[in-house]
Amino acid sequence: MTSRVFLLLSLTTLLIFSSVSPSSSTDVDDEEEDLTFLEDPKEEPEAPSKPLSDDDEEEEEEEDGDFSHITNAHSAPFPAPEVDEKDVVVIKERNFTDVIENNEYVMVEFYTPWCGHCQSFAPEYALAATELKGDGVVLAKIDGAEERELAHEYSVKEFPFILFFVDGEHMAYTGGRTKETIVTWVKKTIGHTLYNLTTLDDAEKVLTSGNKVVLGYLNSLVGVEHDQLAAASKAEDDVTFYQTVNPDVAKMFHIDPESKRPALVLVKKEEEKISHFDGEFVKSALVSFVSANKLPLVTVLTLESSQKIFESAIEKQLLLFANKNDSEKVLLEFEEAAKSFKGKLIFVYVDVDDEDHGQPIAEYFGVSSPKLVAFTGNEDLKKHYFDGEIKSDQIKIFGEEFLSDKLTPFYKSDPIPEKVKERNSYLYHSCKQWTSNFWCLQNDGDVKSVVGDNFDEIVLDESKDVLLKVYAPWCGRCQALEPMYNKLAKHLKGIDSLVIAKMDGTTNEHPKAKAEGFPTILFFPAGNKTSEPITVDTDHTVVAFYKFMRKHATVPFKLEKPASTESPETAESTPKDETTETKEKPESTKSDSKDEL
Repeated sequence: MTSRVFLLLSLTTLLIFSSVSPSSSTDVDDEEEDLTFLEDPKEEPEAPSKPLSDDDEEEEEEEDGDFSHITNAHSAPFPAPEVDEKDVVVIKERNFTDVIENNEYVMVEFYTPWCGHCQSFAPEYALAATELKGDGVVLAKIDGAEERELAHEYSVKEFPFILFFVDGEHMAYTGGRTKETIVTWVKKTIGHTLYNLTTLDDAEKVLTSGNKVVLGYLNSLVGVEHDQLAAASKAEDDVTFYQTVNPDVAKMFHIDPESKRPALVLVKKEEEKISHFDGEFVKSALVSFVSANKLPLVTVLTLESSQKIFESAIEKQLLLFANKNDSEKVLLEFEEAAKSFKGKLIFVYVDVDDEDHGQPIAEYFGVSSPKLVAFTGNEDLKKHYFDGEIKSDQIKIFGEEFLSDKLTPFYKSDPIPEKVKERNSYLYHSCKQWTSNFWCLQNDGDVKSVVGDNFDEIVLDESKDVLLKVYAPWCGRCQALEPMYNKLAKHLKGIDSLVIAKMDGTTNEHPKAKAEGFPTILFFPAGNKTSEPITVDTDHTVVAFYKFMRKHATVPFKLEKPASTESPETAESTPKDETTETKEKPESTKSDSKDEL
C-alpha cells in the first residue's frame, strides 16, 4: 500500500512539473534563443572531465612514457634490502613476448629501483615466486623506468603495478602485498582453493607457516560437505582452506577428534589464535564466520591492513587514535570492548606517531591523541566522535549506539557567513580592504557562500534551483573557473528561482555534496531535493552552464537580451573622454559596465 501511495504521489508531481515546463517547448526555445550577449570572445570553452586535483592536471600534461612525476629518480634511494630473487624472472622488451606466450600463468610487477614501496614489496614477491613455482606460475618483474614503452602500453601510472596473465590475457591483480596474500590470490585465480591435509607432517608445516588457515574436519573429502567448504574458500583471498578426515590432524588444529562432524576452525597468528565455528555448515554461514574472525580483535592500521579493513564486508569501524604513550592507557580498554563486537564492528588502532599512515588519517579526521571515532566506510562516509572517557564499558555503549544508528553524524563546517545589511558598516569596508578575511564570505553577493551548517537552508531549499560549485582553495582548475562562474551568477542574479553557490570542499562536508575531485559542479532541481543532485558535465562557459540549467531547472526561466544603446561600430568609432564619463556616471552604473561580458 505504501509503495502504491508513493508511486501515485511521484506521478502526480511529475505531471504537475510537466504541465508547468513542457520539455518540447524548452528545446525549441533553446534552439531559437539568442545567447550572443552571454558569449565572451576571449573565452575558450574547457571540456568537462571527471573532477581532477592539481596533481592529476600535472599527470595529464606529462609526455607518454615519462614517469618522473610518480617517483623521483634523482632523490636519495631507499636502502635496498637483501633479497634472494632467484625465482623472479627479469623481463625486458626483447623477451616479454616469449615469457608471456611460453607460460600459462605469469604475474608481472612493474617497479622502479628508487621506489620505496617496491623495495618493501620485493622480499614478499620473491618468496611468493619460490612457493608458486611448483604450481607452474611464473613471477616476473619489469623496470618501468627503463622499459617505458611496455609501461605505457599497459597504462602504468604508479609503482608497484601488477598484472596477472592467463594464456596471454591480462587482468588486474587485486590481492595484498605479502607472500601469503599473493599465493592465496593466485591459487584461487587458477582454481586451487581447497587442499587436503592427510599427514601430521603436512599439518605441522601449515601450522608453522604463520598464514591464516581454515581446517574443515569432514566425514568425507568428497560430497556435500566438501562442496560447501570449497564454495566458501573461493570467497576469501587472504585465507587458505584445508580439509581432512584424519582425527590426529584435527587434534593438532585444536578440534576434538570425537566431536560431531563436520567441524571447522580458523587459525591465525594473532593473540586470539583459535576460532571455532558452531553454525550451519553451508557456504553463507562459513563465509560470514571467516570474514568476522580473520582479522585480529584490534587491527593496527598499516598500508597492508588498510586494504583488508576497507574491503571487508563489515562496513562499520571504531578507530582509536593514540600515540605510544597514550596507547598504554587506552589500548587494553579498547581490546576488551572489541570482544563484544566480533563480526559486527572492526576495531582499528591508529598510531598518530606513524608519519606514513597514522598522521595523514588523523589529519583527515581532524583529531589528536587519544580520540575514538566511529566511521562508516561505505559511500556515505559518516563520522561520529566519542567525547567520553575511553573505558571498555563506555566504548561498548558507544559501539551499540553506533550499530543501532542512534548516533548523529559529524560533518565539517566553517562558520556561517554573516550578512552585511548596511553597505557603510565597518564590516563591509573591512571586507573590501581585507579580501582574505573569512568574514568577507558574505551571502548578499551574486554567488552564495555555502558551508556545512547552512547547506540545508540554501542548497536544499525546495523552492530554488541551485547550482553548487564544490572547490578547493589550492585547486588550479577551480581558480580558472572562478571568473566565468562569477559572470554567470551576475547575469542570473535577477532570477529569484535560481541560486548560484559555492562551497569549500576541504573544510565543509554534507552527504548531498560528494566530490570525487575539485572542482565538482552539482545541480539541485527545485522540488526534488531528496534525490541525488545532477552532476554538471558541460563545457565550462557561461552559455553552456546557462543552457544546462535551462534544461534541468524545475522552475522555468529565461534571460531577456539586454537592450543595446549603441551599435558596436558606433561604440568603436566614438572617442570617449574617460575623465568626464567617470564623473558623470553613478558609481553603480560604472561598476555594472566593468562587469559586463
